[in-house]
This record gives sequence, C-alpha cells and structure tokens, in this order.
Amino acid sequence: MGHALPPFRLLPGTHTSPVLLHVPHSARTVPDHIRAGIELDDDALNLELDHITDSHTAELASAAAAAAPVTPWRFVNGLSRLVVDPERFPDEREEMLAVGMGAVYTQTSHRELLRSSDLDPQPLIDRYFHPYAAAMTAAVDERLAATGRAVIIDIHSYPTAPLPYELHGSGPRPPICLGTDTFHTPPDLLAQAEEAFAGFGGTGINSPFAGTYVPLKHYGADPRVSALMIEIRRDVYMSEPGGPAGRGLTEVAAALAGLVDMVSNPDGGRVTRDDAVRSCSLPSTSEECLDSQGPSCTL
Repeated sequence: MGHALPPFRLLPGTHTSPVLLHVPHSARTVPDHIRAGIELDDDALNLELDHITDSHTAELASAAAAAAPVTPWRFVNGLSRLVVDPERFPDEREEMLAVGMGAVYTQTSHRELLRSSDLDPQPLIDRYFHPYAAAMTAAVDERLAATGRAVIIDIHSYPTAPLPYELHGSGPRPPICLGTDTFHTPPDLLAQAEEAFAGFGGTGINSPFAGTYVPLKHYGADPRVSALMIEIRRDVYMSEPGGPAGRGLTEVAAALAGLVDMVSNPDGGRVTRDDAVRSCSLPSTSEECLDSQGPSCTL
C-alpha cells in the first residue's frame, strides 16, 4: 500500500544557497478528519481561516525565490495552522497555551471554542507536528552540510488591528515587524533586513510578534544557524481579512529577494529593488507555489 505525501514541501534552491525560506502559516487546508473535530460551522470556519492564515505568503516566497540571483530553498506547510501549529512548543513551555493556542488550538483568534477543551492533542502532535519538525531539522542540516551555515527567514503576516488572542497586541504595529533571537539573529542579518525593507513606511523589532523559528536541535546550540522572522502587516499587500493580494505583494517579494541576495552574497554585488520588482511575477494560486521546483519556473 502506498503512503500519502507529507503535508509539507521542501522546494529546492541552488545547492550553494544557505537560505531557507520558511512558510508555516500560508495554507487554509483542513483535512476532513480534522474538520470533524472543529466546533465551528462552515461560515465561521472560513472566517477564522481568513483571520488566522498568513494569506499569500507562499506566493510571496515563491516570487522572491524566482527573482533572487541565488535561489533559496523553501519549506512550505501545506496544511492550515488549525491542524497543528508547527511553530509552537508542543508542551507546557508554550505561552500561547494561556489562550488555547498551543501546538493544537482549542480556541479561535477571537477566544471562542474551536475544539473541545478535553481534546488529547498528542495524536495530532505525533501525526503532524513531529514529522514537520524532523523534516525542517533535516533541511537545516542539509544547508549546514552544503554551505557551512544556514539562514532561516521565517515568513509571516499579521492583521492591521490586533486580534483578541494576541498576548502582546498593545505595542507598535509597523508595516514590517522583524522578529529576532538573541542567539540566532546576528546584527548584520538584522541590518540587512532593515535595509531591504526600508521602503514600506517603517520597520520595527519584536512587536507585535517576537522571536523566530529555529529547530530545537539547533536552538541555542549551533551559531552556524541564523534566523530572522519577517512579519508583514497585511494592509501593506492585501485586503483584510482573507482577501486578494494587491500590488504591494510584488513590492514585498522584491524586498525579500533583495534580502536573500544580501545574505547569499555578503561580499558580492546587489540586485536592485527595481530589478527585483521586474523579476517578480506572482503565481495565480497557492498550488502553483507548491508545484514550482526552482528557478526554471516563472512565478
């Protein structure tokens, strides 16, 4: 009997690229057997997906990868974060458990019931969370083996107005939020990101969301792994909530391509933003983003 394909994809880049674009929250897919355990009706579920999904971030990463002179690798989640959230701690270390949004959510973004509070999350963690974490760890190890370093750029978006689930929603909400880690975000990576995203009306650090994703194997242990989270305020590039992308998505993709270029070629030439914008052609569907395999695909 054949096995189903894993619900995530590692999309190859150039062998010499250290960069891994991580896209964990772009999908809306909820398998039927997961849907059966969700308390919302269809309309309410669609609205929750509008609020909680980082819409169009897979398209953004795809376009940036195509525009970058050295193609980065991409790790893209094919399932909604309502299945499991691969960026949470799977245990009591996770602060979002306080609002029912640990690795397996039991509350919605508006603090309403999503799943039964007596749900045992372990089967979902075993089936979805651990394989995802293992694959992402392997992807980082492959970049380390190939290039001697790995640079994770964690791609997210966030709503213009805070949602009730946010634990730190009272702080600044700049057009571009850069999430950092004291061990894994070196000053030069942060400076490169600030330069790349300077044209959107301002960048901020760790507000309203802080930190960045690093596999637990490497977290706090391997300085060869650097990481940065890019949080794009949704009014910069799309209609909220859950609406279509606008021209801003091409501009953001060009900025991301510029950051990838800086990271990949720290001592080399730079692709200009205008050149990157001309190179960025967005895919029409999320499926095209997952099907594209590298620089030969016009995205």
